[in-house]
Amino acid sequence: MVREFEHKNYWALILGGSSGLGLASAKKLAKHGMNICIVHRNSRAQEQEIKIQFDEIKEEGVQFTSFNMDAINPEKRAEIILELKKSFGTNARIRTLVHSVAKGNLKPMINTNSPTLKTDDFSLTMHAMAISLFDWTKAVFDANLCADDTRIISFTSEGNTKAWENYAAVSAAKAALEAITRNIALEFAPFGIRANCIQAGVTDTASLRRIPGSDAIKKYSLARNPFKRLTQPEDIANMVYLLSKDEASWINGTIIKVDGGESLN
Repeated sequence: MVREFEHKNYWALILGGSSGLGLASAKKLAKHGMNICIVHRNSRAQEQEIKIQFDEIKEEGVQFTSFNMDAINPEKRAEIILELKKSFGTNARIRTLVHSVAKGNLKPMINTNSPTLKTDDFSLTMHAMAISLFDWTKAVFDANLCADDTRIISFTSEGNTKAWENYAAVSAAKAALEAITRNIALEFAPFGIRANCIQAGVTDTASLRRIPGSDAIKKYSLARNPFKRLTQPEDIANMVYLLSKDEASWINGTIIKVDGGESLN
């Protein structure tokens, strides 16, 4: 198999890469010779399973590093950037930055039987799932860690334009994420940076399972998807890989649906 990223000293920085879309993306890029850095936040109880997943990436023969730190914390971000700068030396650069941070509040706006959304819930969710994309892009850029043709990739959902119960804070964050992506695409373009957002179909991940009523969402999605199946993390990882290729250099500032046509119906 051709490993087009091999020997190019390219790295992928995956924010939220210990499971779901981020992990699948890391595995796909590693198969094609890209070195991998994963920033994740997990408990000690999850360490063994995560180690198994990370060992699979290492078996691809690429360089690998990970940081079990809060990607939203400015001090931790600065610490990670400094470590990468030291380890990269003069030649290695980040070709692909994948933002797969899922840290948000899933509460109703109004409900007398359970806690409801507060302004702070919106702020936390917006910062974690949208503004942090800019924070990391700027930090990588300022540290001179970008490749000549860096790709910034983030994940949105159909909740960007549709109202789902309990999804208000995340929906607002997704809309902001898309706006930030577009402006990164515009304002960082003179420096060779491309930015795009992938709108994934309903995917059975830990993040989806945290949404109240997720079983009903999956059932509904299966019924309306033309292929009668849910989107898989690997489907999204395939698009991350395609957007990282040289041939995708003219794709910039777009929202790309990867859902098998689910959103048509």
